[in-house]
Amino acid sequence: MAKCEICNKGQHFGIRLSHSHRRTNRVWKPNIRKVRLEVNGVKKSMYVCAKCLRSSKVGKTA
Repeated sequence: MAKCEICNKGQHFGIRLSHSHRRTNRVWKPNIRKVRLEVNGVKKSMYVCAKCLRSSKVGKTA
């Protein structure tokens, strides 16, 4: 699973709890996008979460 290369966000683990109180494991995955960015004048593709894209922490190239 890819991580966000800006904020280092990855998977989180927890427990799913049914109505009858049976417990099973579950995973929350971040919304990771592969985007082309310009870093120090060089275009490269990175894995970035949607929250970092919305908050303008990075600027996408055309």
